[in-house]
Amino acid sequence: MQALKEAMSSFGNSQAIVSGNSDITYEKLLSEQALWVDRFTQAGVSRGSVTALQADYSAEGVAALLALMELKAICVPLSPLPEAKRQEFLQVSSAEHVVDLHASTPATTPTGQRADHELYARLRELESAGLVLFSSGTTGRSKASVLNLESLVEAHIGERKRPRRTMTFLNFDHIGGVNTLMHALAHGGTVITTPRRTPDDVLRTVQETQVQVLPTTPTFLTMCLIGQKLRDYDLSSLQVITYGTEPMPEQTLKKLHEELPNVQLKQTYGLSELGIMSTKSRSDDSLWVKLGGAGFDYKVIDGLLWVKSDKAMLGYLNAAYSFDEDGYFNTQDQVEVDGEYVKILGRRSELINVAGLKVYPNEVESVILEVPNVADVTVFGRKNPVTGQVVQARVKPVDGNAATDLEKAVLKHCGDRLEDYKVPVRVEISEEAHHSNRFKKARA
Repeated sequence: MQALKEAMSSFGNSQAIVSGNSDITYEKLLSEQALWVDRFTQAGVSRGSVTALQADYSAEGVAALLALMELKAICVPLSPLPEAKRQEFLQVSSAEHVVDLHASTPATTPTGQRADHELYARLRELESAGLVLFSSGTTGRSKASVLNLESLVEAHIGERKRPRRTMTFLNFDHIGGVNTLMHALAHGGTVITTPRRTPDDVLRTVQETQVQVLPTTPTFLTMCLIGQKLRDYDLSSLQVITYGTEPMPEQTLKKLHEELPNVQLKQTYGLSELGIMSTKSRSDDSLWVKLGGAGFDYKVIDGLLWVKSDKAMLGYLNAAYSFDEDGYFNTQDQVEVDGEYVKILGRRSELINVAGLKVYPNEVESVILEVPNVADVTVFGRKNPVTGQVVQARVKPVDGNAATDLEKAVLKHCGDRLEDYKVPVRVEISEEAHHSNRFKKARA
């Protein structure tokens, strides 16, 4: 934390955070952090205390997070959640204190719980600040990863990167969001927040605040393309769009490159369990990527990606976990390999098995997105007594499009472009959203 503070101190009156019509300098942000250190200390938060922080990327939220780091507490960042999910996270993490910055009068409140998990004990022995991140839990109970927060930050210290204006699109409780924030602060960049994560709100913010780096998801980019939103705003400031968290449909990537030929399109790869790896895309319109970098290594076994990371979690609070004898973690991501490059095909659990033949949902989705008047699509497997599974697609139409005509168009196009076993046996037309609050496909 000391190295990060020293770096931030050197940036003085440079803009640290821009949120709406207000902004805060690095000097002021560090002053706010000091105030939060005093508030937390008076509330009984100390080294190793597990504290849930319900916040966003506001100056207050970032200052509170930095204060917990300085106190070497263990932070459980929380974005807005349904109450049942919020209570689940508080219970699983054994949060000893809760501070809700969304409340009208924020206060640090003790919960009466005692956080005595062995993973917390290890962080306390290391005298390191900690971080607890929950998986999205789209297919069941969310897993809680415990990480050494200081090791995540150290990865950005000492690098020589020019400061850029970066939007914090990924959630406050997402490994990608934490990584984006710490990278920006370590290099004197400006963090730009967005009021809402709709295409219009995000792109308007890019235009008005001259965002240079936009970290986001394939699902969000697909939404921008289908609505032709990229043409409605001046995006000339954009230099880099990074995308990750889920496989990118090839059709989306090619269209995005055509729409924004001067913007670098960079695929990222990371997990809450491992941190964010360094990547290098083969080209802006290619899904092939080099993985690795300092502190990371990987291997592929039976088509599955295994990763070794210096930033790996200590473990899960509420689930079994294992690294192999050499320290590699099974990501469960299916990949193809071409020399130094890999292509992420998707989670093995999402693979559709049709009479022993593999179908990757992302491949079928990319083909369906070629059909005019398709706003979004989610492909998944459905049980079948003969073949084990068959392919099914749920399609969201562009407003005003006839459902019957669209279903026929999708089936015909898939029949022309795909092998028979990959063609959906059923196309369901639905107006419902296809993504979670993290803008990832909701396949459950």
